[in-house]
Amino acid sequence: MVDEITNETAQTVAAGQLRAFIERIERLEEEKQTISDDIKDVYAEMKGNGFDVKAVRAIVRLRKKDQAERQEEEAILDLYKAALGMV
Repeated sequence: MVDEITNETAQTVAAGQLRAFIERIERLEEEKQTISDDIKDVYAEMKGNGFDVKAVRAIVRLRKKDQAERQEEEAILDLYKAALGMV
């Protein structure tokens, strides 16, 4: 009898914990969607003001990287472009 109560309590606690995790994930997913929508709005505003959104996205990606990583990527791109006669 005691084992059954302990087992039921453990299952209830585990179910409650699982529900809490899932609800946190759902809330964060909602926040992520809101932020994503805000970012889209900013890009749309930039486009409306005449900026090249594709170029801006590239700059945002580059700014996320540290200088050494950017330099390495640029060196590889230059090497590949030279190999293809694009330079």
